[in-house]
Amino acid sequence: MTINRSTLRKFALSTFLLTLPLNAALAQDAAVADRLKAALSAQGVDISWTGVTGDNTSMVLQGVSVKPAAEKEALTIGDVKLENITEANGGYDIGTVSTSAFEHSKDGVTLDLSPFVIHDMTVPADGSTSPLGSLMMYKSAELSNMTVKVADKTAFSMDGLAIQITPPADGKAMEFTANTEKFTADLSLVEDPKSKDVINALGYQNISGNLEMAGTWQPSDGKMELSKYDISVENAGTLGMTFDLGGYTIDFIKSLQEMQKKMAAQPEGADNSAQGMAMLGLLQQLSFNSASIRFDDDSLTGKVLDYVGKQQGMSAKDIANQAKAIVPFGMAQLNNPELTAQVTAAVSKYLDDPKSLEISAEPPASVPFALIMAGAMSNPLDLPKTLGVTVKANED
Repeated sequence: MTINRSTLRKFALSTFLLTLPLNAALAQDAAVADRLKAALSAQGVDISWTGVTGDNTSMVLQGVSVKPAAEKEALTIGDVKLENITEANGGYDIGTVSTSAFEHSKDGVTLDLSPFVIHDMTVPADGSTSPLGSLMMYKSAELSNMTVKVADKTAFSMDGLAIQITPPADGKAMEFTANTEKFTADLSLVEDPKSKDVINALGYQNISGNLEMAGTWQPSDGKMELSKYDISVENAGTLGMTFDLGGYTIDFIKSLQEMQKKMAAQPEGADNSAQGMAMLGLLQQLSFNSASIRFDDDSLTGKVLDYVGKQQGMSAKDIANQAKAIVPFGMAQLNNPELTAQVTAAVSKYLDDPKSLEISAEPPASVPFALIMAGAMSNPLDLPKTLGVTVKANED
């Protein structure tokens, strides 16, 4: 299945856009509309519409188009309905914001989205002094279905996306969760012959699973923690990731959006090296606290060992023993005996009884991104020590 990068970006963009507070025309009053346009612009999104119907309590924005800072072209998403609008402290509360069903096709790929519904959205007043005074917030949202088709075949579908957000208040961090009821993917549509052979051998022509995510964000100091990001595939396993960063403040977000606007404004083929260097400089405002990646096996490991064994005329056990013997030699180049011993023991334990394998990085103190970047360029072999990398197997 060959899909060009531009098409994938458009589809990823369209999905992302529908999770934004699409509320730029609360009323026919020009001042309100201008305020909302300015607020969304501050969030890096330009929005327009062809008409407005209704009144100050309930209305429909017709022919809505949106364009994030990083994109050159606007995307038309259709009508957006706003209901139960009330004025609140100079700003506005909106009970429900809902898009129309959405379809977008390009290069033989079609994205279909059911209406995206947002609940309890808050638009702060102009000049608000709250930590999120320039941002629009909502408390929950749901998307019933998303489908990606290649020609007339469903390549991917997702059902029951639900998002919950607890806005920051009284000095507490914002909390957020997201999960899906189910997703499916048709891997038989993959066109690469080698990949297709592996998929068929492992029996993963059609897969299904779900996604769960949770985290917190403290706007006052920019501490961003993703405590859960689990992608589970039935009869395969669960891939989980976490991270904890510092410095992801509102000022950082605004600077990043401005940088994206400048890069998007560059003509095709222009030299973006200056913006690239500026982006690296911006990233140095962040700090690294911890991160992890973990795999919990649900039969995938055994299937892979069987497949590799058949390819080499060996048993799965022989392949596992071969892998255990190779690991110490591969790790030796890091010149880190302690980590080498740890990885060797963990891999051996996992291959003998595949349950879970986890790689963690947790330095004793927060590490500035500038130090990580400098280390990556000058002495990358020391990074595992700097970041406090550990590996463990079959542990809760």
